[in-house]
Amino acid sequence: MSSPAAGGGSGLSIDEEETAETRIRRLISEHPLIIFSRSSCCMCHVMKKLLVTIGVHPTVIELDDHEFASLPRPPSHDTLISSRTLSPAVFIGGTCVGGLESLVALHLSGHLIPKLVEVGVLWV
Repeated sequence: MSSPAAGGGSGLSIDEEETAETRIRRLISEHPLIIFSRSSCCMCHVMKKLLVTIGVHPTVIELDDHEFASLPRPPSHDTLISSRTLSPAVFIGGTCVGGLESLVALHLSGHLIPKLVEVGVLWV
């Protein structure tokens, strides 16, 4: 697991003895806006660009393929969804929003900005 771009104010601490699942859950709880991605994911770039355009800077964590299986799933998704489907995965306020398509849908419906304000990463 690496953290090439860390938005927000707090640093990223890595405890080598933590399991991937524990580390991911801790990072989700520590960062109100966090994206989990693969280094080669072009959709992550689009997701970051959308969020930066709105005025927020997410924490971005790159996961290995085996670590994606430890990501909590969005409530509306079937448990049979593969980990590749959720790359990148964005969490807002500790809740999995889903991937790029879900983030864009949230934005187009007018619910993204209020959600970002609610978790304290955007001030209007």
